[in-house]
Amino acid sequence: MLGASYAETRKPRFVTPVASSKIGLLGGSFNPAHGGHRRISLFAREALGLDEIWWLVSPGNPLKPKKGMAPLSARFRSAVAQARRAPIRVTAIERQLQTRFTIDTLSAITRRYPKKEFVWLMGSDNLAQFHQWRDWRGIARTMPIAVIARPGYDAAAVASPAMAWLRRFRVPIANFRHGGEWSAPALVTLRFDPDPRSATAIRQADPDWASRHAGKSPRDQVTHRLIASEGGAATQ
Repeated sequence: MLGASYAETRKPRFVTPVASSKIGLLGGSFNPAHGGHRRISLFAREALGLDEIWWLVSPGNPLKPKKGMAPLSARFRSAVAQARRAPIRVTAIERQLQTRFTIDTLSAITRRYPKKEFVWLMGSDNLAQFHQWRDWRGIARTMPIAVIARPGYDAAAVASPAMAWLRRFRVPIANFRHGGEWSAPALVTLRFDPDPRSATAIRQADPDWASRHAGKSPRDQVTHRLIASEGGAATQ
C-alpha cells in the first residue's frame, strides 16, 4: 500500500493529445492513373510529413473536354491499381457530394472531416491556370497548398496572376512540416526529379486502356460506398 508521502510527492500525469491526421488531397481526372501520380504522391507525403494521400477522382473536370474521358468507374479502378500497397486512398467523393468545382468540394470535405487537416496538392501546370478556377482565393483560404514542380510549366506558374497573390504566403518546407497546426493561406513549393509519364501519352499509346478496367462497381476507399458506372446504379 502506498503511503501519504508518495501521494503528495508524485508528479501529475499529463495525457498527450492525439494529433489529427494530416492528409494530402490530389485531384484529377486520372484518365488513366499512372506511376507518376503514385510517385509524386509518395514524395509529397514524405516531404510534408503527411499521414496519407487521398486521390480525388473527378466525375468531370470543367476545364477539360469530355471527349476521350473514360467512365468514372474505369478511371477509379486504374487509380486503385496504382495506389495498391501505398498509403493512398482513392475516392470519388465529388459524385456523392454532388460538387463540380474544387472550392465546393474542398469546403464540403473540411466540413465532413473536421478532425483532419488537409493540404491541397497540385502541379505547377495547374498553378499556371489557377486564376481561372472558380474562387481560387477561397481555395487558398480553405487549406494550405503544396505546388509540385512539373517540367515545362515553372516559368508560367511563377508569372501567373495567382502566384502574384500567393507568393506573400510562401512558407519553407521545414516550417510547414514541423509548424504544428496548419493555417491557410499557405504555399509551399516541392521540387523533385521530373517524371516524364503522362496520361495523354498513355492514352495515345494504348487507346483501349479503359476496357481492361471494366468490372463490378468498385467501393470508394474513403466513403466506402459503391461507385456505379455511368448510367447504372449500385447498391450501398
